[in-house]
Amino acid sequence: VQLQASGGGLVQVGGSLRLSCTASEPAFSNYAMGWFRQAPEKQREFVATISWSGGTTYYARSVKGRFTISRDIANNTIYLQMSDLRPEDTAVYYCAASQIIRTTLGSEYWGQGTLVTVSS
Repeated sequence: VQLQASGGGLVQVGGSLRLSCTASEPAFSNYAMGWFRQAPEKQREFVATISWSGGTTYYARSVKGRFTISRDIANNTIYLQMSDLRPEDTAVYYCAASQIIRTTLGSEYWGQGTLVTVSS
């Protein structure tokens, strides 16, 4: 069982990036999935999550209105569209899957992370 995250990179302040996370098994279509991030010397924190159906989403206050989470059930993939990026968004972004929708750590499955660097 694997979650493969991609799409990170270097972007300037105010720019945009789209992260993707693909699950290796179709069974993940029944899981809530989400994004977390960890900045250097900081704890991992919640960013956004989406229910298995895509009908429910939650966002951290720091990204609400700038980030959008979505999922393509047929392709076992979730996305995180990030806009108006700020230096404080610099972090390794991890996707995660859980049987219940979560806004805290504790997901059963984690991807390997993709680095987002926002340059000023």
